[in-house]
Amino acid sequence: MIHNEGMEKLQKVLDSLGEWAVETAMEINASKSTVVRFTRARVKDPLNYSLIDALLAEGSSCKYLGIILRSDLSWGDQVNYTVKKAWKALHFTMRIHKNRNSNTKSLTYRSRARQIL
Repeated sequence: MIHNEGMEKLQKVLDSLGEWAVETAMEINASKSTVVRFTRARVKDPLNYSLIDALLAEGSSCKYLGIILRSDLSWGDQVNYTVKKAWKALHFTMRIHKNRNSNTKSLTYRSRARQIL
C-alpha cells in the first residue's frame, strides 16, 4: 500500500536524522516536536513516528517560522493569534500614551499594532 510506504520512508528519514544527531553530538528535543497530518479527509489511524527512541506526539497544528499551520489547512488559528497579538500591542500603546496627543498615539499605533497586522 502506498500510504504505508510513505510512512516507512518518513520513519527511515527520522532514523537517519537521529543517527546524525548522535554522531555529531547534536541535541534534538523530541518532546518539542509534533507530527501533523495535513489533509481535509477524516483519517482515524494514528501516526506513530519516533525520533531517537522517543515517540513523537501527534497534534492538530504546529508553528513553523512564526506561522500556525493547521491539519485541516484552515487559517483560523493564525488569524486569531495575530489579532490577539495586535490587540495586546494596541492596549499597551494606549496605556503608555494615555495622556499624549493624538499624533503620538497614531505614530505608536502604526509602529506597534499595525505592523503586526
